[in-house]
Amino acid sequence: MSISKKSPQEVEKMRVAGRLTAEVLDYIAPHVRSGVTTGEIDQLCHDYIVNVQGCIPAPLNYAPPGYRPYPKSICASINHQVCHGVPGDRQLKNGDIVNLDVTVISDGYHGDSSRMFQVGETSVQARRLCEVTFECLWLGIAQVRAGAHLGDIGHAIQQHAEQSGYAVVREFCGHGIGAKFHEEPQVLHYGRPNTGIRLESGMVFTIEPMINAGKAAIRTMADGWTIVTKDHSLSAQWEHTILVTETSYEVLTVSEGTRPKPDWIR
Repeated sequence: MSISKKSPQEVEKMRVAGRLTAEVLDYIAPHVRSGVTTGEIDQLCHDYIVNVQGCIPAPLNYAPPGYRPYPKSICASINHQVCHGVPGDRQLKNGDIVNLDVTVISDGYHGDSSRMFQVGETSVQARRLCEVTFECLWLGIAQVRAGAHLGDIGHAIQQHAEQSGYAVVREFCGHGIGAKFHEEPQVLHYGRPNTGIRLESGMVFTIEPMINAGKAAIRTMADGWTIVTKDHSLSAQWEHTILVTETSYEVLTVSEGTRPKPDWIR
């Protein structure tokens, strides 16, 4: 397994790509409301990335082995959709929760982030799932530093999710990122402490836990991309791109509108 460590010049390019990615999510936030279609949200994001930022939406026509090209510029996953939801004619309605996943290519480097949005008045259960998943993300991030292990990240996420009565999706994980959309290592959202690859300063990867309110089992829809929970329970996801430093971490996907780390997580 070859894991690239980014040079200072590459890190600077990834800071820019990360900030631009977060700014797309800031821009789209006011548009996520009842009555808008996910296709309209996708078009707004596409136009902002291409015409305002002068960048490239990485998902558009992305085709890993075994997949047909992805037809849109972002992913929009609603309620029981876990990830990779393909935007289209579906209108958001009051009470929905939706994950918007954005990846921007700037000067050849990728930034990757997603956020949960709540439409109108959501249920207590939906709000709690979104909140616990956000905490899972940050508990995973808090483990990152040179000398730690990937298993430390997964363990922290899994422990908090399961103690909260939720299940961790295992088929999808975080990933290395840089000049390529998906690089090594794979960052599992479950695991045991002190296991897995030892982290080194300069590594960059995403942490993006997918947490289900019901069971962990998932299935793929007929479009070949959209993943849903088998039991139709709600699912939530948050994502950041992270740089490993000697003593800690740096979150690269930050902007003015980025929600800060929960105060109680050190």
